[in-house]
Amino acid sequence: MIEALGYEFFRNALLVGILASIACGVIGSYVVIRKISFISGSIAHSSFGGIGLAYYLGINPLFGALFFALASAIGIGVVSRRQRQDTIIGAMWATGMSIGILFIYLTPGYASDLFTYLFGNILMTSRLELALMLVLDVAIISTTALFYRAFLAVTFDEEYAEVLNLPVLFINLVFLSLVAFTVVVLVRVVGIILVIALLTLPAATAELFSPSLKRMMLFASFLGMLTTTLGLVFSYFLNLPSGPLIVFFAVFFYLIALYSKRH
Repeated sequence: MIEALGYEFFRNALLVGILASIACGVIGSYVVIRKISFISGSIAHSSFGGIGLAYYLGINPLFGALFFALASAIGIGVVSRRQRQDTIIGAMWATGMSIGILFIYLTPGYASDLFTYLFGNILMTSRLELALMLVLDVAIISTTALFYRAFLAVTFDEEYAEVLNLPVLFINLVFLSLVAFTVVVLVRVVGIILVIALLTLPAATAELFSPSLKRMMLFASFLGMLTTTLGLVFSYFLNLPSGPLIVFFAVFFYLIALYSKRH
């Protein structure tokens, strides 16, 4: 471990793991309670369209992912109030992936690091991406703190929140935008395909032992840090992909928690 910490890329990876875990702990708790994992999956896969466009334009793929993730989140939030939610989720999911594949096909040359965005490669995180993730994390934490009571009301009883004349649509759009931010943070860690796992599993594990939402967020953040650190360490010494190992430990802790809760 001391040997690994001597490398800047490994230190950056640990920092990204911490940032991602905080975002997952906060937003993932709401996602689990509201049972909207598939909305998160749709936003994540829609962001692939932005990655493909960014490759085509020659800019950092995370900026493209952020733009498409936000557009997808707002689109789902607005349209789902008038159309069936599962239909719009599926449409956004397929559209984003199709756009991404199309632009990657049109891009000259070979996208050598494309798999890092599909399956994650936390060890390849640059300083620019680390700074972007830090900004997103600050935005997630500060906005959640500001809207905490509103999120709480809409999460547990949306109809009652409307009776209280709360701007439910606006609150939902703010929340879905935070989900989009979290997805972009996680893309580097575990990739688009495995985003749902890391977004939901630590929070689902924490829910089993947490009497309140705040404790659930704290416990989920701690579990996220533990799983990302273990995944990184095993990835470094076993020379295996980090993303799947991180998710493996998240699944492992969830199964242990389920077993201990039932026995």
